[in-house]
Amino acid sequence: MTTNINFPNLGIHLKNVGQTISVFGFEIAYYGIIIGLGVLAGIAIAAFLAKKTGQDPDTYYDLALWAVVLSVIGARIYYVIFSWDSYKDDLLSIFNIRQGGLAIYGGVITAIITVFVFAKKKKVSFGLLTDTAGAGLILGQIIGRWGNFFNREAFGDYTDSLFAMQLPVDAVRYSDITDKMMEHVEIIEGVRYVQVHPTFLYESLWNVCILAIMLWWTKRKQFDGQVFLIYLFGYGIGRFWIEGLRTDSLMLFGTGLRVSQALALAMAIGSVALNIFLLKKKKVEEIQEK
Repeated sequence: MTTNINFPNLGIHLKNVGQTISVFGFEIAYYGIIIGLGVLAGIAIAAFLAKKTGQDPDTYYDLALWAVVLSVIGARIYYVIFSWDSYKDDLLSIFNIRQGGLAIYGGVITAIITVFVFAKKKKVSFGLLTDTAGAGLILGQIIGRWGNFFNREAFGDYTDSLFAMQLPVDAVRYSDITDKMMEHVEIIEGVRYVQVHPTFLYESLWNVCILAIMLWWTKRKQFDGQVFLIYLFGYGIGRFWIEGLRTDSLMLFGTGLRVSQALALAMAIGSVALNIFLLKKKKVEEIQEK
């Protein structure tokens, strides 16, 4: 397999970009390393924000013990459900995530449920927990998306835009290659390359903007949970756009509907509606207190 990755319009040509690193004879996937770094960074920023806002950082360490493990399981279950044809004949492959196969929505949904249960058990504010942990969640996504880079996955159709990325045909899944990509195959030093949208990069950069807004709004929020609603809205809007570019989208059981786009739109609309509802509720409570 050819391991070069190029960004021709940026003049960037990366050679020998492997998928694993050997440590004492063991092959460790960069995908797993990056996911791990994302998790650690997410926990760190949540604990930092907890301390800055007068909360106990240990609360978020305790939450992470449950949320991280359950979210990975949820992300895998979600992916397997909507890719069942790829696993039904080899059930043991369900447990092999070295080559990817984690759907972020499954992780987010599981994380929200975990935080809700945790808040009930610990008798703490669910909204405050989501505001603080939400920053950790999106930082983890910012870093974690780069695992897709090393796996040569989660890319879009052909493009000749500034950020266009070239991947060797023999390094990507055949099912992710479209007719349009094949029409524009480039041969460089005898190797065939497809030129695609690096949607993992788009999402990572988009999420950096969302994180910046969330941190800026933390001291301006009007109620606990509002910062997390910014995450839901911002991520929903961005994912709806980016998912439309991808060639590996999970479809809703044989239909032409992209599951992630449907969820992204619902997430964005739901967050706006909930924000309006909670603002009105807050105003009513303030009037009643006067």
